[in-house]
Amino acid sequence: MAMRSSPRDSISNLPDEILGKLLSLLPTKVAASTSVLSKRWRNLLGLVDNLCFDESMVVYPNEEEAESGSDRFSDFVDKALALLGNSPIKKFSLCHEPRRGCVDAYQRWIFTAMELGLLELHLHADRRYSRVVIETEFFTSNTLVKLTLSGVYSLEAERVFFPALKSLSLLSVSMLDHPNYCQLVDGCPVLEELFICDADPWDPPCCGTGVQSASIKRLVLSLNLPGSKQDHEVAYLEAPSLVYLDYSSYVFENYQFTDLDLLVEARLSLRLWDSTNDYDYSDDDDDDDEPKEAIFGDVTKLVAGISHITTLHLSLDSLEAFHFCCESMPMFNNLLNLSIESNKDKGWQVMPLLLKSCPNLQTLVIKGLLHRVTNRCGDACACIPKKHKNEKKKRKIVKEEEEEKLCCLWTCEVKVLEISEYGGSFLELKQMRHFLGKLKCLETVKVGVDADNDNNSEFLRANLLALPRLSSKCNIQFG
Repeated sequence: MAMRSSPRDSISNLPDEILGKLLSLLPTKVAASTSVLSKRWRNLLGLVDNLCFDESMVVYPNEEEAESGSDRFSDFVDKALALLGNSPIKKFSLCHEPRRGCVDAYQRWIFTAMELGLLELHLHADRRYSRVVIETEFFTSNTLVKLTLSGVYSLEAERVFFPALKSLSLLSVSMLDHPNYCQLVDGCPVLEELFICDADPWDPPCCGTGVQSASIKRLVLSLNLPGSKQDHEVAYLEAPSLVYLDYSSYVFENYQFTDLDLLVEARLSLRLWDSTNDYDYSDDDDDDDEPKEAIFGDVTKLVAGISHITTLHLSLDSLEAFHFCCESMPMFNNLLNLSIESNKDKGWQVMPLLLKSCPNLQTLVIKGLLHRVTNRCGDACACIPKKHKNEKKKRKIVKEEEEEKLCCLWTCEVKVLEISEYGGSFLELKQMRHFLGKLKCLETVKVGVDADNDNNSEFLRANLLALPRLSSKCNIQFG
């Protein structure tokens, strides 16, 4: 009778090449008792092409153990890199808590890895102790294609040059000053992707206030700094090769967005510093549908700088920023796809003007039909503020006909309307009636029912299918 081998035996019997690949897929977790590698696994290190040292996976019971445990972690990394010899590696990741007096060791690990033909380098240091400075006269690699700096890592170099680097991520690197940030970006002549995140609430913007690069094609920028309004004066972007922009930030006082002629798609999440929730728009007069005090920020130049794109995504906060902080709306003559987010706390005041500014719009995507009822939603929606319900009944027939002719939906050439998170409420059904009865070019309507209404989906579908449609080609689909 054959003996069944244990899982450990099955793994141990695998060829060395396969074991090396398995090791490359696993983070190097160092337990407190780890001091040496077994002889078999030690010999396999030369076959490993992906090294990930993550000290955050080690749990220390107290501060004293943390200090000694960190020493063992350092010893382990030193031994592992020594055993590698000159074996090439593709990816090196280091996540640790920086300790005073250990900066030389961190730099030694980084430069050792970079000398082994490294393709990817990812560095993260927690904020518990001092910063980690990569200090060198010449910070360079001819092979590196992807670099990530995160946490308290910073750079002090007389010269930076990465001739092959395609992707750079700077994630809350508050210790990286602006001159060294600019030097880092300038030292990447073929850079295509730039990811920047400034999210420390106690720090001013570091890298996200200005981006200037002739080569980047994709930019993802997130600034979440609610405690530094005074530092949001000017944001600038100059990227003549940029194709995709994902921009999230509190609004700046001014923008300088230039040389974006190749930009095709933009995703904006622009947040106001001042809350507009204190204003009861449903009770305001038409002329008073504005906050009583000026709202900080002006996105006019930002909007003008992206006006030639073909695809635009707007968060619910961006709709408010466009309304309150944009002095003039440019024409989006090339815009074919527009998607917006909505909820019951944010208004659609800017929607009539926005739709009129998109004469060639083909696809309109709306996540959530419910929105805050205001006097400025106009004819883009079917909502009527309470104060004006009786006034509408008193309007003259001629005036009603004139308003119908001016409806932004009448001239809208949207062929595809996509609605997600549809709940089937009275207001939502009324809004769908408004769209179907005004959009003359509609061919396809895609409706995604809110998961909370799955049990009632057949009833919701029946109500939608019974609505009159101005376009004879309109086909309603459910997803």
